[in-house]
Amino acid sequence: MESRDRRILAELQNDSRLTMQELAERVGMSSSACWRRVKQLEAQGVIDRYAVIVNTKKAGFGLSSIVHVSLARHEQKNVEMFIREVLRHPEVLECFSTSGEADFHLRVVVEDIDAYNEFLDDFIFRLPGVSQVRSNIILKEIKTDTALPFRT
Repeated sequence: MESRDRRILAELQNDSRLTMQELAERVGMSSSACWRRVKQLEAQGVIDRYAVIVNTKKAGFGLSSIVHVSLARHEQKNVEMFIREVLRHPEVLECFSTSGEADFHLRVVVEDIDAYNEFLDDFIFRLPGVSQVRSNIILKEIKTDTALPFRT
């Protein structure tokens, strides 16, 4: 990836609402050249989508948790069902299949402890093949960032 692409991406990660003129000025390009580079990055899938970052607590989501899920057996149908169901639940912001003690790690955000209990009872505990669930309630967010560390 070229240096100017990294500069474009770093600026857009910081503020995706920049006008093309503002972006071009920040990265030292003409507006039309910058627009072509952005469109190329979008077409290549480097820019996946644009989003708004919402403050979870101010939006009413007072409980965040990291959930470690282990499956009893790694039968394909259980794994596929787990993934399919996770994708259907908006409370799950992130899901990672990992090596180590747990098979999956989920970052879950809900309104409060009652909503979290309901999430566990009505969803996680009912999934076939789930053998163990461990929760780590997030007490304080030290760092939450979405920007990749581009060196420009």
